[in-house]
Amino acid sequence: MPPVEELLVFVLALSGAAVVAGVLAGLFGVGGGAILVPVFYQAFGLVGVDDAVRMHLSVGTSLAIIAPTSIRSFMAHKARGTVDLDLLKSWLLPVPCGVIAASLIAASVSSSALRGIFAGIVLLVGIRMLFNKQDWRLGDDLPPNPVRAMVGGLIGLLSGLMGVGGGVLNNTFMTLFGRPVHQAVSTSSGVGVLIAIPGVFGYIWAGWGAEGLPPFSTGYINWVMMAVVIPITLLVAPLGVRLAHALDKRQIEISFGLFMLLVAARFIYSLL
Repeated sequence: MPPVEELLVFVLALSGAAVVAGVLAGLFGVGGGAILVPVFYQAFGLVGVDDAVRMHLSVGTSLAIIAPTSIRSFMAHKARGTVDLDLLKSWLLPVPCGVIAASLIAASVSSSALRGIFAGIVLLVGIRMLFNKQDWRLGDDLPPNPVRAMVGGLIGLLSGLMGVGGGVLNNTFMTLFGRPVHQAVSTSSGVGVLIAIPGVFGYIWAGWGAEGLPPFSTGYINWVMMAVVIPITLLVAPLGVRLAHALDKRQIEISFGLFMLLVAARFIYSLL
């Protein structure tokens, strides 16, 4: 058991991460997993959790926290009438299927492999955020099935492996096909719900009976982390929604992109 001082720092760090994650949930339509996963990884290391399960716990617990956060964010965006409900309905099966596939992969890969996947995707996302241009287009409207379903499945798969709500991936998809950024952000909060709920059950199954899990864990979900982080993220998510409709999106994207590159560098370093 770490000293009391270290535990206090641990709780304060989690609380700070929860504030940032909650604001991002509303601001980008994401669940804040890109913030929470690296913080959780460090926090689990601080309390001596086995490295073999640290990354799996970080991803699974992040998805569990994203569920209520995304629902809260989705309801706030829906009240503003900017959510593309037709797109969400078309993804009711493809996105969860992708998440279930991610859970199956997580059950069989090592912690280092999961960190490598996370670092690679985050690196690409960071580069995209930094060099994104609002006038980039692949089309004037979203593609029909089967392309749309395939994209939904891919977003679910990658998000499930990373422990994120899929907001950045969905934002990219929708804006590349001519949808307004505010609609993309609003719809992404709903995508986060489709990702997080099956992700919770998938990571509980994937980690069931795993060795080295800390107390108060069910599979790869740790309830202590959730108890600290969820109330804070739910409280501040509506603030992010208000900011999303008021701030300069390009400045926010650049800041977020730089953060993604730092996170990628941290995980790549851990693999060396």
